[in-house]
Amino acid sequence: MAKRRSLPSGFPLVKIILLSFIIISSFFLPSFSQTANLVQVKVEDKVDLSRVIIMANIPLEVFFNKFGSILEVRIKSEHPLRFRSSPIHSRLVRSLGWASTKQGNLLVIDCSLSDFQYESSIRRQPFQVEIKLKPASQEEKIILAKKSPDLKGDEKILSQAEAIGSSFKSIDPIEKATHKDDLSLPAAARRVKTIVLDPGHGGLETGAKGPRGTLEKDVNLAISLKLKEIIERRLALRVVLTRDQDIDISLENRAAVANNNRADLFISIHANGAFRPKARGSETYFLSLRASDEEARRLAYLENNSPEFEKKIEEESQDQIMMILWDMAQSAFLKQSSQLAEFIQTELNNLLETANRGVKQAPFKVLTGVACPAVLVEVAFISNPEEEEKLRDENFQWSVAQAIYQGIINYLRKLS
Repeated sequence: MAKRRSLPSGFPLVKIILLSFIIISSFFLPSFSQTANLVQVKVEDKVDLSRVIIMANIPLEVFFNKFGSILEVRIKSEHPLRFRSSPIHSRLVRSLGWASTKQGNLLVIDCSLSDFQYESSIRRQPFQVEIKLKPASQEEKIILAKKSPDLKGDEKILSQAEAIGSSFKSIDPIEKATHKDDLSLPAAARRVKTIVLDPGHGGLETGAKGPRGTLEKDVNLAISLKLKEIIERRLALRVVLTRDQDIDISLENRAAVANNNRADLFISIHANGAFRPKARGSETYFLSLRASDEEARRLAYLENNSPEFEKKIEEESQDQIMMILWDMAQSAFLKQSSQLAEFIQTELNNLLETANRGVKQAPFKVLTGVACPAVLVEVAFISNPEEEEKLRDENFQWSVAQAIYQGIINYLRKLS
């Protein structure tokens, strides 16, 4: 029969208490960590605006995107997050939703007006984001004022301690993409099923390099991934990337990816470079044997011929471009490509406040083998110190992706 072992008579009582505390606390630690990762959202109305307050016990990175009546708040964190909100009684905010994406967590604020403006401010300790929403026009202000005549003049913002004890409820997850923009497209646009995005360069071919060492290949991929997510969520379309990581892909293989996937649109995304550090702005190109100007010709030469491999343009490639141009002209791809380029360039000018360098033509190899409307976008000059800083910023990258997306939407809406 086994003997019961007893603790030595000299075993300190303090050690027994400490051991008991460790065992008991191990059962409660998970609940502590869950509370630490809780994100709480409160919506309140003022006389002439609505406020959305986001509170968390851990630091977060936030980015904003506006699509019509939707304001998207992207939240990045190293930890898993839970979302809760107080009951919503607002004239401007209809509902809240959240989703987990490859780019982080997404809080979706659905507003009753499409023509609204927003301002945001961040407090780091304790962490809080305040978003002020207000109508953009006087007409919208009148419409909003009629929705709720009984307004509280000055409602107090809950502190984090008060919020935890209040009636906060879980925010409903967005299980599927809404594809809201599909509703505004004509029947002709429904023929577009697949968009191929081409993040320029990759692997050994770094592309242009900024004064602070920012590599074009990394910026191109970051913007392309964001654009892919926006398109897939807003439209019921298939989006294919020629590369989704830092690898070498030849120009010929990029075109092959588009054709093998039966692309209906092809968009190659790049950042520009120049010897003049003050060169700035965006440009959008479509294919032509003759470049619009000498600068366009030089850019096409640099994009077509990797400095790492020291290739040169071969004369037979000129014949190949001529044949493809002939085929594209027969299929009206050149006209459609120029229209797509115009729409994208317009949005880049409007949303990004960068210098308008216009729509141009140049013999880019990456566009030559693609059997669909195709454009190449130079979003900004990575060689310009100011624009390099913008290209490093995720909010600017989202803005670029949003501008290109809006250009695509405007192009699709004009199809007949």
